[in-house]
Amino acid sequence: MHATILAWPRPAKGLTVMALDVVLSLVATWLAYTLRLDVLNWPQGAQWWVYGLAPVLALPVFIRFGLYRAIFRYTGQAALAATAKAVGVYGVLLLSVLLFMGWNGVPRSLGVLQPMLFLMLVGGSRAVARFWLSDQAQRLQPRGRLLIYGAGTAGVQTAAAMGISGQFKLLGFIDDDRQKVGRSINGVRVYAQSEVPALVLKMAVTDILLAMPSATRGRRKAIIDALRPLPVHIRTLPALGDLASGRVTVQDFKDLDIEDLLGRDPVPPNTELLARNLAGKVVLVSGAGGSIGSELCRQILAEKPRQLLLLDHNEFGLYSIHQELHGLCVAGNLAVEVHPLLGSVAHVQRLQDICGAYRPNVVYHAAAYKHVPLVESNPAEGVFNNVFGTLNMALAARACGASHFVLVSTDKAVRPTNVMGATKRMAELVLQSLAQQPSDAPTTFCMVRFGNVLGSSGSVVPLFRQQLAHGGPLTVTHAEVTRYFMTIPEAAQLVLQAGAMATGGDVFVLDMGEPVKILDLAQRMVELSGLRVRNAAQPDGDIEIVVTGLRPGEKLYEELLIGDNPTPTVHPRIMKAHEDYLRWEDLSLQLSTLKTAAADDDVDAMKAVLTVCVQGYGPALV
Repeated sequence: MHATILAWPRPAKGLTVMALDVVLSLVATWLAYTLRLDVLNWPQGAQWWVYGLAPVLALPVFIRFGLYRAIFRYTGQAALAATAKAVGVYGVLLLSVLLFMGWNGVPRSLGVLQPMLFLMLVGGSRAVARFWLSDQAQRLQPRGRLLIYGAGTAGVQTAAAMGISGQFKLLGFIDDDRQKVGRSINGVRVYAQSEVPALVLKMAVTDILLAMPSATRGRRKAIIDALRPLPVHIRTLPALGDLASGRVTVQDFKDLDIEDLLGRDPVPPNTELLARNLAGKVVLVSGAGGSIGSELCRQILAEKPRQLLLLDHNEFGLYSIHQELHGLCVAGNLAVEVHPLLGSVAHVQRLQDICGAYRPNVVYHAAAYKHVPLVESNPAEGVFNNVFGTLNMALAARACGASHFVLVSTDKAVRPTNVMGATKRMAELVLQSLAQQPSDAPTTFCMVRFGNVLGSSGSVVPLFRQQLAHGGPLTVTHAEVTRYFMTIPEAAQLVLQAGAMATGGDVFVLDMGEPVKILDLAQRMVELSGLRVRNAAQPDGDIEIVVTGLRPGEKLYEELLIGDNPTPTVHPRIMKAHEDYLRWEDLSLQLSTLKTAAADDDVDAMKAVLTVCVQGYGPALV
């Protein structure tokens, strides 16, 4: 029966509820007469008018208040409040009609008593329907056994969602506030954090939800580290802004963001630095369809440039980011011209045409081949795209009078053991050399170097999540591989701010926090999914972690500096490196040799040039 009712079309459900309300209005009228006259009532004379008047007044008012648009099984306090307001308006109308008409045999007090009874009946019908439908839904769906960490507003709001969805059985709240511990919220007990291990065993808890959207990452990491040894799946709510609408459902629960595991809070951006090179300017982003390039575009758009030029050779990536930015412009009423430009940085004439037509003030060069094993297997393409693509873009920007050119670089450019890193360092050298050249139209060249960004294409975190979803194993290339991590939005913000501080030839490096061992990261992700790592100590564990061996050109450790003693800047997370470079006269000769070697696909010759130019380049050091 439950499934049949839920399958009814929406008009049929609405008509059914209207019919129910008509019956309830008549029942309320009969009860009001009976209570007022103290006898079982059978309407006589003018009393029949009240029976007819009640539904005639009630239905239009209820429709106006939207009571027939509500979904019974999701009915909450807001819907009940709307019902009370609607019945209140109905009661005023009914009393007014009775006073005006003065029908013989119709007590005026009926205009107060009947609406009160009607409200009880209508409200009760909604409540019964809600509990019956949600109870049936719970019986149809599997249940997890849940503790909510956080007995604040978000936690209580989430608990209310629990009663509707039935997907989880709420066992209790956890909170650090001693004044809340031992008390109950809507019949659910609040426990201290120290009680959690015993509760997990005693109550067979399967999931713990972190309902602390405003907590710092440091605090969240401390809580997560304390919960890690427990055999439970740890989930989290969306950010505080996502909860502002009050729509919290079980579908909003998600796996922990990896930044929760890093435990480092981002530094708020310097708004003056962000807007300095962007507001009212023509800005070009190469590689706009990539993970870093697309985030740069989003944040540049927020600073309201005059035009935003999106350059990429990936048709789908370019289409996707253009559609997204167009939607943001419409939603935010932004008067920004966004132009998708299909083309490759390897095509000199295309770049010259674009820069000549639009004359960008600022260029952010994020276009690059960055996957280490792929570039190692295709070194000529890496050279053409990473080295000469940067040179082509830089010369086109300088020729059109751009004031700033910012290269998005990588920590793999420091003492590289792979072709990708070596080509990115060559790209840095190109800009350092160009910055020292005298020019009639000086362009400020700089580069920003940082480590791995979470969620980017090729990031290890999505790979681990995919492997977890398939039951493992998780693959790690070496037990000692260590990497720096940063979120994509934070990295993009810092790139924009660093570019605004440039004076010419600057190599900026970002403070990435503490490095993370990839093996430890894999273990955390397994444990926080409520599973156990299968190894020699735990042969009956759930997920195995397999060491596959270093890939071609992969390093155990990444660095951000070639030299020592970086200079601090006005931003606490941005430093300026002091590193050697080649004069343009010397570098141009090496570039000529490198271009010939790449055209001939002569791998040895290409690596020979990279070895001469790039400090520390050599075979992988393990």
